[in-house]
Amino acid sequence: MADYRIVIADDHPLFRGALRQALCDVYPDVRIEEAGSLDDVIAILENGDEPDLILLDLKMPGVQGFSGLMYLRAQYPGVPAVVVSANEDAPVIRRSLDFGASGFVPKSSTAEQIRAALAAVLEGEIWVPAGIDLTEDDDGEDTQMAARLATLTPQQVRVLMMLSQGLLNKQIAYELGVSEATVKAHVSAILQKMGVESRTQAVIAAGRIDGSQWQAPAS
Repeated sequence: MADYRIVIADDHPLFRGALRQALCDVYPDVRIEEAGSLDDVIAILENGDEPDLILLDLKMPGVQGFSGLMYLRAQYPGVPAVVVSANEDAPVIRRSLDFGASGFVPKSSTAEQIRAALAAVLEGEIWVPAGIDLTEDDDGEDTQMAARLATLTPQQVRVLMMLSQGLLNKQIAYELGVSEATVKAHVSAILQKMGVESRTQAVIAAGRIDGSQWQAPAS
């Protein structure tokens, strides 16, 4: 039996337990680590070998919409990530794949469906729920912005996340342990890559991609 190492990232202990059970039923030797925030996930990834799979909720501490997925795919491109979310809208599923997810598992899925999804992803496949039309309401402008967001570096993603929280450059510099000049350079690069002219426009554009889960900074 495959000896997989999997990270379950969700801030609800009961749901983490359900995912753990679903995995253990199929892979008795699986090694599972649990995380309740994005910082917990990063700590796990920085202190050990890369896992075989990350199961990632879109809503938990440290995550703004797709920002957690964007960061993980940029920083750890070799680690497959599957989004596990209560939001089952086709545009959310499509954007998850746009940002590099290897699959999307609705939280309403049965244990059997979850096992089938994870087995498929661990075999290298892309898994989405049956009967989902991924072309539904496909907005060309949003698709272009999603592609631009996908070009951000891990540090630029973190800066954009902090901009969405209304942090000033000096506060971001402190949080990241870099100079204000470095933060200014990151902000300039973010605006250029996104094709916008201000911090507020950048945050609003990012929020439009994932249902306005990002908040515009105070003016």
